[in-house]
Amino acid sequence: MSRSPRTLRRRTALFALPAAALLALVPGTASAYPNPGRVTGDVVTHDPSMIRTSSGQYLLYATGGGIASKTSGDRTAFRNGSDAFTSRPSWWKNYSSVPEAWAPDISYHGGTYLMYYSVSKFGSNTSAIGLATSSTGQPGSWTDQGTVHTSNSAADFNAIDPNLFVDDDGKWWLSFGSWWTGIKMIRIDPSTGKQLSSHTARYSLASRPTGTKAVEAPFIVKRGGYYYLFASYDTCCAGTGSTYKVKVGRASSVTGPYRDKNGVDLMNNGGTPVLESHGSVIGPGGQSILKDADGDLIVYHYYDGNDNGTPKLGINPLNWSSGWPVAY
Repeated sequence: MSRSPRTLRRRTALFALPAAALLALVPGTASAYPNPGRVTGDVVTHDPSMIRTSSGQYLLYATGGGIASKTSGDRTAFRNGSDAFTSRPSWWKNYSSVPEAWAPDISYHGGTYLMYYSVSKFGSNTSAIGLATSSTGQPGSWTDQGTVHTSNSAADFNAIDPNLFVDDDGKWWLSFGSWWTGIKMIRIDPSTGKQLSSHTARYSLASRPTGTKAVEAPFIVKRGGYYYLFASYDTCCAGTGSTYKVKVGRASSVTGPYRDKNGVDLMNNGGTPVLESHGSVIGPGGQSILKDADGDLIVYHYYDGNDNGTPKLGINPLNWSSGWPVAY
């Protein structure tokens, strides 16, 4: 979710579509972008991050209040839950006059659910990334672990929109950021969930040195030997005036350089489109990727042009047969 100086389910049968049909969906044209898969119930959301628990429950957390939650048993019908936190951590007030958290990132490692999230004043880079842990992942069960990384008005980056990536060799990495100088990454200590004290470098992954600075909300996955960095570009949070879109680049190293399909570095305005506005689907972004039993899903919000720009939940499967993610 942008803090700039501005303010499904498709049925399983879709995964059986022939490769030729999928490759016909060429990013860059309006016809290439699918409508969100069917979801019902409580679908108003922003910056969703979703996980499937061992019991088969889909657990989604999103921007709002003390971090909003939803659950689903079938990935189609969603029901609102309570806030992640029964009481909001006192340190939040150091970064925002509104005790609200943004853009959570939920994952499960070593028997513990982890949730990274951000607290900030809108339009400010006086910001903090926090961490909470839980044995169940359920609302009300989270224990806040304090701040992980912070930024202030003198910094050239913004400590928001976190995403944890765990590599095949067991190294933990946290990407984050928006506007200013773009997407950053730090090493994380798996024993604490905080920054690794012996490796304090801050890497730069994506930036827009010319024009708007709007690149944010990173999410990294590894597929087929490449690291893929998804990010949201342009303007969110403006209802039907939003111009958000999702782009991707890939790299052979987790720290980059990430390049798009045309070989343009994401540090130099690169990015291959994955989702853009089309029809009544306005400004898709704030994305996360869920590896489910039937394949990868991109989970995101969009502003509904048929409902006064209300932010809604979008879920679409991804096909990787071309070496690049294609939503369908």
